[in-house]
Amino acid sequence: MKPDSCATPQSWWTWFQEWRKIGVEQLRLSTIDMTGIPTLANLQKGVQFALKYHSLGQSVYVHCKAGRSRSATMVAAYLIQVYNWSPEEAVGAITKIRSHIYIRPGQLEILKEFHKEVTAGAAKNATYHTSQR
Repeated sequence: MKPDSCATPQSWWTWFQEWRKIGVEQLRLSTIDMTGIPTLANLQKGVQFALKYHSLGQSVYVHCKAGRSRSATMVAAYLIQVYNWSPEEAVGAITKIRSHIYIRPGQLEILKEFHKEVTAGAAKNATYHTSQR
């Protein structure tokens, strides 16, 4: 196989099918490298995917090309959802483990939006549970 052959759509599909055969499910959420900001919907999809496998006692591997911005943004969203951390707390926790991450200003802003959504949902659920007693 040529080194650049992995970049073709056909070879991507072949790899996808090979991983599927051995039981690996993939969720691909397109975000432009270097300048891209994930959508709120994609953050939600990624977090729900990770939560699904966490509930099954399984791990999820989150990655992008360099592992510095896009994947770190997704992991931060997961930490916000699970621990109700602020975006800054989530990014700080990741930085302690992976010091070379770089969350761009636009990515931090979408994490702040995600955090607002998570905390609004938690408040709504707390009100619901309280009113059901």
